[in-house]
Amino acid sequence: MNKKYTRSKRDNKKEAHPGVLVSYWKGLNKLLLLAVLLCSVLSATMLYSIWQNGILSSVDDSQFRTQISASLIGLAGALILAAIDYHKVVRLWFVFAPIALILTLLCFTSLGVKRDGADDQAWLNLGIIQFQPSEILKLAFIMTFALHLAKDEKNINKPLHMLLLCIHGTVPTAIIALQKDYGSAIVFAVVFLGMLFSARVNWKYYLAFIIVIPTVLVLIWNFILGDIHKNRILVLLNPGTDPKGLEYQQDLGIKALANGNIFGIGLNTDADSYVSVPELHNDFIFAQVGQTLGFVGAMALVAVLAFICLKVLYNSYRCKDKLGMFICVGVFSMLFIHCFMNIGMVLKVAPVIGIPLPFVSAGGTATISMYVAIGLVISTYIHNQKRYIVFS
Repeated sequence: MNKKYTRSKRDNKKEAHPGVLVSYWKGLNKLLLLAVLLCSVLSATMLYSIWQNGILSSVDDSQFRTQISASLIGLAGALILAAIDYHKVVRLWFVFAPIALILTLLCFTSLGVKRDGADDQAWLNLGIIQFQPSEILKLAFIMTFALHLAKDEKNINKPLHMLLLCIHGTVPTAIIALQKDYGSAIVFAVVFLGMLFSARVNWKYYLAFIIVIPTVLVLIWNFILGDIHKNRILVLLNPGTDPKGLEYQQDLGIKALANGNIFGIGLNTDADSYVSVPELHNDFIFAQVGQTLGFVGAMALVAVLAFICLKVLYNSYRCKDKLGMFICVGVFSMLFIHCFMNIGMVLKVAPVIGIPLPFVSAGGTATISMYVAIGLVISTYIHNQKRYIVFS
């Protein structure tokens, strides 16, 4: 009788336990994925419109096809990464961190190339493929710094430990700055500060930061920034001083936004009806969203991007361990500063520094890396739950 009862209980338990794939599907943060996919669909639609309407002569079907391919590859990578316990992924830091660092350093060799119209040598040409290693380094930095913080949080307020953390954040930021990719350098700095201050940092370090930052900014202004970068900041403080030069692109961006009015001029209109802006498919794609879909469409995109950022930030709150929390904070900081600086460039409240709009701007490397970052966040979401999920 006891054996029969025990067997029946075991069978019921087995029937109640969901399959691995079913459990994985239930654990997915589907709203976050849906929001990201909406941005990718919008991106492909904008690029198709730019190409088909001949708004920019430099844009052809290759950008459109590359964006779709990158989005699909990124989505597959995110889904695979989400199935793997993030603890196991981060433990491989000694593999991916050196690779990301070496690829970034190769940009200083003859393999490094500059994009047309850019002044930063931040791209790597390996013959069959050309990509931006700094996007890979961003992910490597978020994971390694999250591990560093999680392991050292109890000692974080000791001066030597804080110094090591600062060195960890300064090295990749300085390397990217030496490439003159100041936009990405700002991203690294914001991610570093966001993750650092999400830990239990003593108020004295906040005070020290407030005291030191003006000196750092003065040093950057006098010894790092070139004249072109200084002037991009100065024209923001003195609008109208260089309308045919450095302000030209941003003025066109604002004109494109205004061209869309409330509901936009549509995706398929005569080319002369559109305002053509340099890098309309990339850094200034928000202007294209505004002129095709209007104020309503632009605000809808801002709402979706805000939802993505807040969803990632909320996930950091619900993480059951510090490693997952720091990863989510790092991804949130990266997404937020990308959105803030990119839209700020179009609205002429931030200098033009070449930061793409996440999931929307054209760019294979950036798109894939953003999807991978989302995959990491979803992994923290899934593997913080108590049931068995695929590779936990």
